[in-house]
Amino acid sequence: MGTNNIIILGAGESGVGAAVLARKKGFDVFVSDNNRIKEKYKDVLSHFDIEFEEGKHSENRILQATEVIKSPGIPDQVPLAKKITKKGIPIISEIEFAARFTGAKLICITGSNGKTTTTLLTHHILKKAGLDVAVAGNVGNSFAMELAKQDHGYFVLEISSFQLDGMFSFKADIAILLNITPDHLDRYNYSFDDYAASKFRILRNMENEDAFIYCMDDRVISKKIREDQVSPRIIPFSINNVIEGEGACLKDNNIIINIQSNKQIMTLESLALQGKHNIYNSMAAAIAGRLLDIRKNHIQESLSDFQNIEHRLEHVAIIQGMEFINDSKATNINAAWYALESMQKEVIWIAGGIDKGNDYSMLFDLVKSKVKAIVCLGKDNEHIRNAFSDIVETIIETRSMDVAVQTALYLGKKGDCILLSPACASFDLFENFEDRGNQFKEAINGL
Repeated sequence: MGTNNIIILGAGESGVGAAVLARKKGFDVFVSDNNRIKEKYKDVLSHFDIEFEEGKHSENRILQATEVIKSPGIPDQVPLAKKITKKGIPIISEIEFAARFTGAKLICITGSNGKTTTTLLTHHILKKAGLDVAVAGNVGNSFAMELAKQDHGYFVLEISSFQLDGMFSFKADIAILLNITPDHLDRYNYSFDDYAASKFRILRNMENEDAFIYCMDDRVISKKIREDQVSPRIIPFSINNVIEGEGACLKDNNIIINIQSNKQIMTLESLALQGKHNIYNSMAAAIAGRLLDIRKNHIQESLSDFQNIEHRLEHVAIIQGMEFINDSKATNINAAWYALESMQKEVIWIAGGIDKGNDYSMLFDLVKSKVKAIVCLGKDNEHIRNAFSDIVETIIETRSMDVAVQTALYLGKKGDCILLSPACASFDLFENFEDRGNQFKEAINGL
């Protein structure tokens, strides 16, 4: 390996985590970020005495690396990444790097929607059963940072397609693939097949004794499984089909989970999380739990006492008889579809932000039947206006959260629901979806 000289591109959650882990493992580490580095991350780098630069990439130095760990936010297509590859220097993801330093069982969850909920549900099940488990990846701390703090027997990891792209010898023991819907296509040459292939990288290096849990109702996944040679044991879950062998399905409002001819039956009412998409999430987490020999009563309890996550269909307040719901985490069309689908009242819908090549047509029917006004919140709302102007009479443009919330309140009446479910990324007006959700809550508290 020569000098063990590791260069890290991007000083966000994953980059800083990788830097700390690499430092602890005795590597020479240099962190380079083209933008300003957040104070909280600078503090961590300084604390561990890690050298960094911001506002630029010193190419000469970077091209001396033995290995480069690239933040998932940086596309593979940027000129610097191409130069590094041309020089024969491996570019990997932080998750790939971290996995080298643990012998833990890895339960890895990916998909376009529902990843975070399923990850937290699975972690909740394992923790309740008394296993030594931590949750990391795309939720909470990065895998590397969690590992730098302490190794565990089990890690439940939420993994995005960008992270999967930089994984080579990484292997999941249990992989969950929830769904594949068009998202982030701007990063995959606008090719849905490329994006789907990226999600399927979660199966890399898996062996016969490993398990792959997938949604049978997702046509893309089912088709790919029929076409590709899949090594691990495959365990489907479905709402639309009765599954005879191993897997989970819905029958007479009961979830039936069948692992090694051993059945567990749960009623839909007993689930803490309601809504169709959460049935899928609960099924996937329950199968993972059963594969790890966790007792049925632990699984039953965990799925019924789970607390939902912030910024995902989170009830904020009722003001003048109108309910405010924060679904800021809905950064794509499919997530917004889930939110609208689960609404029982008339909706004032706050949407908009950075549009990743969205096709809004799949929302037309839902919007027609449930939405009485749209409040756009973004720098450029043309796409949303064009998509829905024939369906929704009232569409109003706003540029700040305070104005958006006041407008929604003005448009609504008692019994309505004011739903922030943007269907877009947040970076035009906000730092991230958490910042957007928190500003929504602050604006409501200020009414």
